[in-house]
Order: sequence, then structure tokens, then C-alpha cells
Amino acid sequence: MSDTLDILENITYQELNEGDSATFTRTLTEDELVLFAAVSGDVNPVHLDSEFAAESMFKERIAHGMWSGSLISAALATVMPGPGTIYLEQSLAFKRPVRLDDTLTVTLTVARKERRNRVVFQCEVSNQAGDKVVTGEAKVVAPTEKISLRKPRLPKITIENR
Repeated sequence: MSDTLDILENITYQELNEGDSATFTRTLTEDELVLFAAVSGDVNPVHLDSEFAAESMFKERIAHGMWSGSLISAALATVMPGPGTIYLEQSLAFKRPVRLDDTLTVTLTVARKERRNRVVFQCEVSNQAGDKVVTGEAKVVAPTEKISLRKPRLPKITIENR
């Protein structure tokens, strides 16, 4: 028997209503920070070099702003509307830095439904203290067919110090 956490099920355009909301939560680990730098190519030392970051306005290493933005993408793709969603637009305002071990919660709220299966979401990302770190708006094409499938498993990725 499969665990429901292993299942992705979408919410179709027809099922979505203004005011509906959903959340997605993730904690920033050292591995995720370094892997995001590797994948994105953004090796700004404020993210990776403790000594450099100590002299910055943040006084410590911080996450890439787009790591928080990528959590919005993950929430749209896996929670609401979920599988079959096509991302069209995103605005982001970065309000506070995200630090290692911060736990972020994305809250998506349906702002309005538009023609041609378009849905606009208000997006808020908050840290474990409830402080907003990112706000914005996303527009997607919501799926019209119900999908329920097993969540793909990712390979274990390790970081090697070279």
C-alpha cells in the first residue's frame, strides 16, 4: 500500500475557487544551498564564503533569492494546482534574507481565474518566525484533467569537496 505522501494529485481549473489556498514547506540545508549554487551557476561569495559573508550587510551566509522563488515553483507544480500545471509568469519581491536552517513555508492563494484556464495566485513565503521573506504573484495554466500519480524519486546526490 502506498503512502499518500508519495502521491501527487492535481486540482483542476474547474475545482479551483478564488480564495483557495495551499502550503508547501522546506528547510534550507547546507547541501541544498551548495547544490543550488552549482545548478544555477550563482557562486556569489555571500552564499558560499563565511568570511566574505561576515563582512556583508547580512553578517552571515544567506540563501540565493531564487531558491525561495523556486519553492513557489515547487508548490505550484506539486501542490496547487499540481501536476500538469504550466508556469507562465512570476513577480517576486524579496523582503528579508533567508539563512541556513531557515524553514520556509510557501502559501499560494487563488487571486482570480481567467479565460483559457489561466489562474493567478498570490504567493507569500514566510520563515519559521512568520516573517515574510518573499511576496509575489504567479500566473499559470491550470490542468483541466485530473491527475494522480506516484511522486518521482530523486537519486541521492552527494557533494564532494574538490
